[in-house]
Amino acid sequence: MRGLIPFLPLVLLAACGQPSNDRSQMRSESLPSADYQPDQAADAPAARMAAGPSVSPTAAPGVAFNYRYAFRLPAARIAEVQEQHAQTCERLGVARCRITGMLYRVVSEDDVEAMLAFKLDPAIARIFGRDGVAAVIRAEGMLTESEITGADVGSAIQRVSRNIAEMEVELRRIEARLRERGLPAGERAGLEAQAQQLRQSIAANRSARENDQDSLANTPMVFNYGSGELVPGPGHRPTVKEAWSRAVENLADGAMILFVILLTLLPWALVIGFIWWAVRRLLRRRRAALPAPKSESVEPPIED
Repeated sequence: MRGLIPFLPLVLLAACGQPSNDRSQMRSESLPSADYQPDQAADAPAARMAAGPSVSPTAAPGVAFNYRYAFRLPAARIAEVQEQHAQTCERLGVARCRITGMLYRVVSEDDVEAMLAFKLDPAIARIFGRDGVAAVIRAEGMLTESEITGADVGSAIQRVSRNIAEMEVELRRIEARLRERGLPAGERAGLEAQAQQLRQSIAANRSARENDQDSLANTPMVFNYGSGELVPGPGHRPTVKEAWSRAVENLADGAMILFVILLTLLPWALVIGFIWWAVRRLLRRRRAALPAPKSESVEPPIED
């Protein structure tokens, strides 16, 4: 037993260290794998900034929001990402997401621009925009511009509703007055004009209130895509490779322009040259046909 006493601290240390290793193994198993890029990108601070301000429409009742995003993508990936965003909207259903506009334009092999416009349920607008940005990042793109604007239409709706109620009370009073017998013709005409004006004002206010209510129920969102020279948002400095490629393209374009100018002017140059040659030939023939001038005889001087 005495021989085992020196090894007793090592045994206790090993026994105390074993649970720690188990806990560290459990923690490592609970962490996401390093190969799971989408979640890591979503948790990265840069990706959270790229998704735009974290503003939820439910946190500001009565405010109608408007979302706009601009993306830079490789030209070959724009159509793919645009279709992916459209399919996401279609899966949500017409009641929650509707596509209200679309654009896809190819200017050159490297210059492509596109657009998708949506009307969304306000409760899912922020999440839809964040997922749209994540899809662009997965397609080797980036967010170049993000804008969220809001209008306090809730206060406007309440104000218009009060105005409508007041005008309806006034209209009922005028209509009751018009139903009275023995009303002078001049007063009746004036009251009828007031009633008609109130009806028009009530209709206009109701239309404005319906538009505000629609803006609260449907949040507009626009995705702008671009590549090359058609990237929406702030511009970027070209790399050395891009600058060299542009220089070669400019040289080829210049040579092509000169070739077109040459082909355009060559027929006219030939015509002008032929006319000049014909005129010179005609002048030579005319000179040759003219008689030679007679030489004047010189009389010898008279000698004395």
